[in-house]
Amino acid sequence: MKRILILNGPNLNLLGTRQPEVYGTTTLADIEQMCADKAVAMGISVECRQSNHEGVLIDWIHEARGAFDGIIINAGAYTHTSIAIMDAVSSVEVPTLELHLSDIHTREEFRHISYVGRVAFDAIMGHGADGYPMAIERMVQHLG
Repeated sequence: MKRILILNGPNLNLLGTRQPEVYGTTTLADIEQMCADKAVAMGISVECRQSNHEGVLIDWIHEARGAFDGIIINAGAYTHTSIAIMDAVSSVEVPTLELHLSDIHTREEFRHISYVGRVAFDAIMGHGADGYPMAIERMVQHLG
C-alpha cells in the first residue's frame, strides 16, 4: 500500500477563520477528513501533519525517507523563504508535490518565489481545499 505524508505549514491550523476570502472557510480538520476519505477510495494510506515551526517540518521531511512513498507539502509562507525546507526535500529523495490553496503566482509579488517548487516534481495551486484530493491523485499517478 502506498503511503503519502501530507505536511501543512504555518498558519494552516487557522483555516476556516483566517482570511476566508483568500483561503476559504474549510477547516484543516475538514481537509484532513477529505484526504482520509480520498485515501480509502484509492486504497492508499495518508498521514496529515501540521506545524508552525520550520524545524519540525524539516524533521518530518527527514523522517519520510524510507517510511513514505511521497510527500505532499503546503509549506505556507515557508514556501517563499525556506531554503532549509528546499534542501530537506532535495536531500531525502522522496517524490514531493507542492500544494497551495491559492494561486501564489496571482498574489503579491513576494509570493511568486517558491523554493519548494524548485525541488518538487509538480505543483497544484489555486483550487482551495479541493486541491488536496487532487494532489493525492497526482501523487498516486506519479508513483505509478
